[in-house]
Amino acid sequence: MPQTMLSFDMRAPAFGAPSTELYDAALEMCAYGDEIGIDGVIFPEHHASDDGYNPVPSLMAAAVGARTKRMEIVLGAIVLPLHDPVEVAETIAVTDIICGGRLTTTLAAGYVQAEFNMFGKSLGDRARLMDEGLEVITRALAGERFDYQGREVYVRPLPRSTPPKILVGGGIGAAARRAARFGLGFWILQPEMAPDYQRLVDLYVAECAKLGRQPGTILSSFPAVHVVRDVEQGWAEVGPHILHLAQSYSSWASDVDTTTSPFYGINTIADVRKAGFLNVMTPDQAVAFARTTSISLTPLISGFPPKLGWDMLRLFGEEVMPKLRA
Repeated sequence: MPQTMLSFDMRAPAFGAPSTELYDAALEMCAYGDEIGIDGVIFPEHHASDDGYNPVPSLMAAAVGARTKRMEIVLGAIVLPLHDPVEVAETIAVTDIICGGRLTTTLAAGYVQAEFNMFGKSLGDRARLMDEGLEVITRALAGERFDYQGREVYVRPLPRSTPPKILVGGGIGAAARRAARFGLGFWILQPEMAPDYQRLVDLYVAECAKLGRQPGTILSSFPAVHVVRDVEQGWAEVGPHILHLAQSYSSWASDVDTTTSPFYGINTIADVRKAGFLNVMTPDQAVAFARTTSISLTPLISGFPPKLGWDMLRLFGEEVMPKLRA
């Protein structure tokens, strides 16, 4: 059954609203989303970003966990090679307790050179660091006491979820094989319409079968929906913010030799409209679209003014959600 998710990366470019307004609004929007029946909220992570992309999404997850009762809270994706995996395991455990077992954590290898530079890590080591980190985290959250690089690891408390909900994120075959090898779910960081999506699903399922394991949860990147009365006016308001997001991701993707980024080559608002990763729609159009695919809502996308974001979110809550729930 299609799902409806909120998503907040907390970007605050100079032409948009400031971070102080965006964080307050995001917390209130999550509480509202929980009330109207939105299924979950996604908090991604990036660092060293001029526009203030949220570098500590686990703090947002805990804050939202304390303000909500029902929605799933997704960390997606934590750039695991940048962090000490023991600290990541402890963060998952405590955040999941605060969230009442509603936490899903996606761990990915990362690709942004500036981030690795800031943390004193090498992009060339990311595969090794992913494998080491996933082993530490899965063993620690299973309750084991063990040695890691000459230090004893013993994580307490353990998460409320048993086992904790952990996915490997990525858009290449190595990520699919890694998810299968560690017995974890797989978040394909591409939309279902992407050329490689089904190939990655098939590879993940086949790798699980080779290892005698049932596949875990499989997720994709959801197309975003922005609900307005007047579509052209909506594009005029939100278009510059979407373009900022697309160009920022595209510039990061250039740090690696090959890219599966859906934002690559997007230079104009016309390119954004054609790409389809964010769709400006009327309420009736949104109802029809959301019945065919899971969607995300990004009411504060790239510093989008909170007042306009609230207008969009309330319109969705009042005229789209009741029909979807019916």
